[in-house]
Amino acid sequence: MLAPAGDWECARAAVENGADAIYFGLERFNARMRAKNFTQADLPALMEFLHRRGVRGYVTFNTLVFANEIEAAEDYLRSIIAAGVDAAIVQDVGICRMIRALSPDFPIHCSTQMTITSAAGVEFARELGAQLVVLARENSIAEIEKIQATQTAGTALPLEVFVHGALCVAYSGQCLTSESLGGRSANRGECAQACRLPYDLISDGQQVPLGDKRYLLSPQDLAGLEVLPDLVRAGVASLKIEGRLKAPEYVASITRVYRRELDRVMAPFAPDRAEVRPESNPDGTRAARYELEMSFSRGLFTGWFRGIDNQKLAHARFGTKRGVFLGEVSRVIDESVTLRPHAPVKPGDGVVFDAGNPEAGEEGGRVYQVNERHGEVTLRFGHGDLDWRKIRPGQRVWKTNDPALDREVRATFDGEQIRFQREISLEVHGRAGTPLTLIANDGLGHVVRIESAAPLAVAEKQPLTPERLREQLGRLGGTPFKLGALHFALEGAVILPVSELNRVRREAVAELEKLRAAPKRWTLSDEKLPSPRHRSPRPRARPNSSR
Repeated sequence: MLAPAGDWECARAAVENGADAIYFGLERFNARMRAKNFTQADLPALMEFLHRRGVRGYVTFNTLVFANEIEAAEDYLRSIIAAGVDAAIVQDVGICRMIRALSPDFPIHCSTQMTITSAAGVEFARELGAQLVVLARENSIAEIEKIQATQTAGTALPLEVFVHGALCVAYSGQCLTSESLGGRSANRGECAQACRLPYDLISDGQQVPLGDKRYLLSPQDLAGLEVLPDLVRAGVASLKIEGRLKAPEYVASITRVYRRELDRVMAPFAPDRAEVRPESNPDGTRAARYELEMSFSRGLFTGWFRGIDNQKLAHARFGTKRGVFLGEVSRVIDESVTLRPHAPVKPGDGVVFDAGNPEAGEEGGRVYQVNERHGEVTLRFGHGDLDWRKIRPGQRVWKTNDPALDREVRATFDGEQIRFQREISLEVHGRAGTPLTLIANDGLGHVVRIESAAPLAVAEKQPLTPERLREQLGRLGGTPFKLGALHFALEGAVILPVSELNRVRREAVAELEKLRAAPKRWTLSDEKLPSPRHRSPRPRARPNSSR
């Protein structure tokens, strides 16, 4: 589960809600220059924080590099590699080759902007020395399965897909509209979001009446929640959430929804991982969709995962955040509206009235009072909050804000408290007269071995049992860990003072954290790369005189 992070708060929001990795940009060479972004000076502290929590960190290097930027790109890459970043997400083929010239082992992830849509593209990524491929967002699940089927077991490159967030109307996010209309390059991180504007449609010189469907280039947001089992079956290794420009509450909310659903999907896997059979959970599905829509939604759709359906992908009614559909206004009386609700609404919620013409401005405000009667609700607002002359029966009402949900989500990451814990496995060995040996393994390659200062003694009563050890060693509150498997290998009925068990547990946790915090050491060449040569243009081929 890969989550976006535009700043420190977003990074904490992702970590505390179960992200396995985050991706973030630095000051240069990333396709979200409007995000706050981190700096190269932030890298050591950020990577230490992530690694202590068992989370990987990827730097986005997903723009094309100009010739006059090559030396700066090399310096930039050196700092990324030296900081122990877990991978770079790269668009430029030349940058992939530069990374390999600098380091034979630093991981490269081919960005979705590289437009890899086929087995041939994956093979090309392998030749570049990549360790993972982020497929283009236009790939269907059937196409992903086909790509995966061509890979050889044991040497297959992991495949990553975007599973949630904004979709670009341009192929694989490579839009030139922003630059052509306003001089701001989307491919250099300065997208002006031209696709979210209303347009006229001209056909054969005549304007086509569009009614309330003028947002012709604005796709709905991607939501792959309902196809997670299919993505797992297709062999997808990583699920990526879009949103480096979004608030930390968005990052927290979307990450926790997908974390819960992915864990639910994976739980019934047989040991051979032959089939996924998640149990049906309608209430959970409705709650999850509600939270996704409230976090940010221009409408949610499965994108291209199920094939091409452009009429559903772009409904064309609006290009901005809506939220949850509440219903249609049936009556407007005495500065109140009545509707038959499609979702819950309560005082304090924010709503907007959709008259089908967003560019003209829309009425909206916070609900002051809710009265329910005969399956309908009447909503009242603060005096003077709305221009009632603009609100009519038939208008759609959207719930755009839920303060209670905002507070709940904020509480998942606010402050310094550790909330999300990852499992560690423990082994205990020993017999009477020898120290108790505790081996802790975090499943990420970090293993520590701690011995008790006092020897185990023969127990006359209440010997150490798996249950007693699980209770005592599982007291991991306030740490990044929770107890998973416990392998009990004590011989005979033995006992050890509780104080010593606690000391061994604390020391094991401290040693694991110390190992995790150590920066990764990638191979990095000391030699400066040769300066790019300035070649003269190739001569044009002469026309074939025989034609």
